[in-house]
Amino acid sequence: MVNGLTNIPPVKFEGRDSKKALSFKYYNPDEMIQGKKMKDYLKFAMSYWHTLCGDGTDPFGSSTIDRDYSGQTPMEKAKTKADVAFALMQILGIEYFCFHDLDIAPTGNSLKELKNNLIEITDYIKGLMDKTGIKLLWGTANCFSHPRYMNGAGTSPQADIFACAAAQIKNAIDATIKLGGTGYVFWGGREGYETLLNTNMEIELDNMAKLMHMAVDYARSKGFTGDFYIEPKPKEPTKHQYDFDVATVVGFLRKYGLDKDFKMNIEANHATLAGHTFQHELNVARVNNVFGSIDANQGDLLLGWDTDQFPTNVYDTTLCMLEVIKAGGFTNGGLNFDAKVRRASYTMEDIILAYISGMDTFALGLKIANKIIEDGRIDEFVSRRYASYKTGIGADIIAGRTNLEELEKYALELPPVEPHPGKQEYLEAVFNNVMFTV
Repeated sequence: MVNGLTNIPPVKFEGRDSKKALSFKYYNPDEMIQGKKMKDYLKFAMSYWHTLCGDGTDPFGSSTIDRDYSGQTPMEKAKTKADVAFALMQILGIEYFCFHDLDIAPTGNSLKELKNNLIEITDYIKGLMDKTGIKLLWGTANCFSHPRYMNGAGTSPQADIFACAAAQIKNAIDATIKLGGTGYVFWGGREGYETLLNTNMEIELDNMAKLMHMAVDYARSKGFTGDFYIEPKPKEPTKHQYDFDVATVVGFLRKYGLDKDFKMNIEANHATLAGHTFQHELNVARVNNVFGSIDANQGDLLLGWDTDQFPTNVYDTTLCMLEVIKAGGFTNGGLNFDAKVRRASYTMEDIILAYISGMDTFALGLKIANKIIEDGRIDEFVSRRYASYKTGIGADIIAGRTNLEELEKYALELPPVEPHPGKQEYLEAVFNNVMFTV
């Protein structure tokens, strides 16, 4: 073990009554839930960027966390970073990880250097994967940090910069395929605008779609059979991003014929920034058949920016896992902890404790979601609420066997109709009743 991990043993499940900090209270990977092992329903992944690269810097202060890995050269340090990543995942029993190209490989002084560094470091990481059995969930390219992308990458007004983004994405796809990843993510960190006074939105959206089509065509030609994801986010760093929320992205995908290859990578904190709940975004994705993967974190509702905190809100994780269960679980996606420790949590143990907290919170949410389904009262109420669509005129509406003229004739002959009560308060009480008797 290296860099503060030497004396930390593997974290084990000890049950809810354990007072041991370095133990799972609810995450029991082999426990069966809805016919699957808990670890298969949750499919936890480590985020390479926040976990190994985040140094606690914020707009008002310098770094508080040591992220200077041992080594004489940038590549040696990248390899040490990979050693730490895999040691950490083994301690936590995490079976997947996710990365941006710049998280794992030194940037170098050119795209050519970055490409060569990416080839070398993925050779090294593949060796660690073969040794440990840890797998890649998805990869992506960081096309937002470099100054060249200040006006966008795929939506840049300059064709040369579009070409640079394409090159980076191509090489990140190669790395993802090489490491056996089952997903590739587009997060449009700069794909948006600050003012329409200098923006041709039509060209930018058309070009973004062209880039995505190129990525799909290239990856499929290389044998990639996994999913492509778009990660919605409404703002930060641009004032208005084109991937605002799930509904916006679904419209984009359908317009440009990308809906057969792309699904959603939904982040909890991004959902709340868009003015939605986490459950809402998951539900919209599920009913539109684009549910794919999840970035697990939470925001602070008192703050208006993306705080990327480790998830501790059991209400949110329960509602999340209800949607995941209804979607049949993950296929190629999983639960990636796109979360970072707070500036004052600067030790390696703090990172492990944060992951334990997040993993336990989702495990508890899964257990409660399963109890809610087994309890049946909420599902039964919803079924009764829409029962009128199972017979008579309702069945005709569902089947498309009627029209406006027929519905008018039917409605004119109806006696006064009283709407049924929604009973929101009752259902929330049922939720609490189940939640606190797990």
